[in-house]
Formats: sequence, structure tokens, C-alpha cells
Amino acid sequence: MMREDSSAKIRTEPNWSASAQSPSPPVSAAEFVIDVTGLSNRFGAQVVHEKLDLKIRRGEVLAIIGGSGSGKSLLLRSMIGLHKPGGGQVNVLGVDMLQADSAAQAKVARRWGVMFQDGALFSTLTVLENIQLPIIEHQPLPLPLMRAIASLKIALVGLSADAANKLPSQLSGGMRKRAGVARALALDPEILFLDEPSSGLDPIGAAELDSLLVTLKRSLGLTVVMITHDLDSIFTCCDRVAVLADKRVIAIDTPERIAANSHPWIQACFGGPRGRNAASATPKRDSELAAASTDNPPQKNQTSEPNQQASPTSKEQ
Repeated sequence: MMREDSSAKIRTEPNWSASAQSPSPPVSAAEFVIDVTGLSNRFGAQVVHEKLDLKIRRGEVLAIIGGSGSGKSLLLRSMIGLHKPGGGQVNVLGVDMLQADSAAQAKVARRWGVMFQDGALFSTLTVLENIQLPIIEHQPLPLPLMRAIASLKIALVGLSADAANKLPSQLSGGMRKRAGVARALALDPEILFLDEPSSGLDPIGAAELDSLLVTLKRSLGLTVVMITHDLDSIFTCCDRVAVLADKRVIAIDTPERIAANSHPWIQACFGGPRGRNAASATPKRDSELAAASTDNPPQKNQTSEPNQQASPTSKEQ
């Protein structure tokens, strides 16, 4: 009987993310604000995630993509504590969220902000009141000060001052998204989670939201984790892309290298006319990405970084 080597997992499928020729530069553990290890999620006989690994670096914009039913939203919910996984570890900002008590979890939750699809604003509250809610819940302050903070967040996301007293039903789709981002920023978080931020927006509104995210990342030093299907957004503002398929993260790398990955789903996603147009029409994202590309140039036949599942001995992603 063949015995499995304790240092290497025997693979029976193509390793879409392995690249032994040119490993990524070392990244210290302190630079990972989120570290998901061995995550498993299932509903009855249906397995959604199986031993999924994902590391997210401080200060990056990471897109999570995948086909319908691949578990993108479930992964996000597992990271922010809205769903308890069946197994694995979810470490956020140095805290094991599955083992920590409720007080420790709440303390960490104050350090992130979430924008759900379409903003998820309370329909009976004004924009100003929606933004004040996280402050009231987590850090009660005098009402004038809370109003001032909420007004500052409204300006920060590019909404006019008169939007403050409007109900969500009185806003356009793009304005609701911006208001949702403003509420997510209410407590000055370190991490911003976004679920389909550009979904339902016209091209102009989506481009403006992309520009806002890049501005917020640069000015506030945010780490942004977003679920998206928008290829223009991926090439415009994302530092890296994590691809969910086959119940795990099969590849994680820059958008350009992910687009060159040979995995069938990735080629179906990025290899069509929309993917090619997005890649060719999008300007260089920013100087940081240009510098990163210089430090870690693409290698021949290399399309993505080593995934921690591809090499169990590696501690980086």
C-alpha cells in the first residue's frame, strides 16, 4: 500500500496554482490581516468548501470570484461571523474567530465594515441615521458628534450634503451603494468587506465606485475584500484575485496573471470578449501595482502564486 508522505499531499488533479519555478517574495505573518485555513462548509450532503485556504494581505484590494454556487458569499459570511463553518480556522486581525468568546469577537468586528448587496440600508431611516447606527451600537457618542462623524463619511464617499436627510428610496442605485460604503466606514475600520459593490450599476456609476475604492485604499490604508463578477472592477482596482472553484481557492494572484491561468473556468471567465476588453482597456491601476510587478515579474509558464494547498509546507500565499 502506498503511504502518503507527511510533507507533501499526493495530488490526482492538475495543480492550477502551483509554480515551483518562481515562488512569491516572503510575506511576514503580521502582514496577513485575514488567514483562513482548512475551511469546510457543507449543507447536508452538499459540500461547498473543503479544506479551503486563503490569506489576505494588509492594505490590498482582493477580489473573490467564482462560478454560481461556488460559495463566495458563504466564504464572506464565514469570515465576518455570520456563518459558523463546519471546520477549519478563521483568523482575523490576529484573533481566531471560531474559538474566541463573544466579547473578543465583538471587539474585532468593530475593526471591520461591511457593505452588503445594494447597500442594505434600513428603508425607514435617513442616510444620516443609517450611518449613525454602528456608532450607536458600538461606541455611543453625543448626538451632535455622531451627526458630525456621519456627515464626514457622507462627504468622504462623494455624496452631497443634501443626501443626508434622504431615505434610501429617494436615492439612485449608485447613491445607495455609496451610502452603504459610508455606513461601513462609520467606525474607521481597518478592513472593508463588499458584496457585489458594482452589481446593478450603469457603467459610469460602476467606474465611479471603482475610483472611490482606490481613493479610500490610498487615503485610509484600508484592506478591501470584495466579491465581484465585474471584470472592469477587477482590472481597475484589485491588487489580487482569489478564484473559488472545486470547493477551494484554486489560484490567487494579480488580475493579469490570473487571466493567463489555464484552468478551464478561469479561461471561460477571462478569455471571452468581455475579459479581453477589460484587460486591454483598463489603465495601469496605480504606482504600487507597477512597483509590485517590477519586484515580482511574470515568469514563463507561470500564471499564479503558489497556493498554500498546493504546497502544505509553505506558510505564505
